[in-house]
Amino acid sequence: MNSRLTVCVPAYDAERTLGVTLRALLVEDVDFELLILDNASADRTGEIARSTGDPRVRVLRNESVLPIGANWDRVIRAASRELVKVVCADDILRPGALTEQIELMADPSVAICAGRFDVIDENGDLLETDLGLPGLLGRRTPRELAKVIVRRGPAEFGPTAAAMFRLADYQRVGGLRPDLVFPMDVDLFARVATGGHFVGMDRIVAAWRNSSFNLCSRTTTRSKLTDMYRFHHRIATDYPELVTRADVFTGDLRLVGQIMERVRVRTLGAVGRGA
Repeated sequence: MNSRLTVCVPAYDAERTLGVTLRALLVEDVDFELLILDNASADRTGEIARSTGDPRVRVLRNESVLPIGANWDRVIRAASRELVKVVCADDILRPGALTEQIELMADPSVAICAGRFDVIDENGDLLETDLGLPGLLGRRTPRELAKVIVRRGPAEFGPTAAAMFRLADYQRVGGLRPDLVFPMDVDLFARVATGGHFVGMDRIVAAWRNSSFNLCSRTTTRSKLTDMYRFHHRIATDYPELVTRADVFTGDLRLVGQIMERVRVRTLGAVGRGA
């Protein structure tokens, strides 16, 4: 199957998982471009990327390490085709996902589509299944998508690998906003959706790896919550037609609940150590 798709894989010191990620992509019988950007890795990431022997693969390398937002932006803007999917170097695409999403995106009124996801551990074993897209299955308006993202949070939407969007819409909205590190992808998805409709697929398209070495695990809870708070208020200011004050209040209240739970756990831990 010939396609109009570039799959972007930003990779940094990813030798532990990159091979598995690439094999899951290259097994697909689709003539897509697989664009890997090695972010000046110090391990075997570049060697693994160049060793596939598949003509669909193109490998770029940064001269020095870029911040994650700049790295993702570079690989997306280097895409040569109309459709874009970003797959982190430790995530896995499920069989058939590319074909089904490409078919959905053949409808020019669809700006972005995404499917449900699994959670796997560091060894690739299944931890949870059939997650994501609460209230977002089927064709949805940009307003419906933004509302769920703000009220429920990025973890409820799903990983970046579950989505596919148009390069033209990425360029139209100015790309990623890299200062919003943790919600950087869902902030982008909410904005590119303004180019048409969102379609939520009732099938599992990707697996997110819950590991000790990915960005989510290495980012402090405080940084995540701060980023999310800034995201709520920024997107409401920039896109008032998408996000209401009630949405922001609900999202902020969710963050307060997470803070309170963190304080409770720490307090119980301190009491236990003092016993």
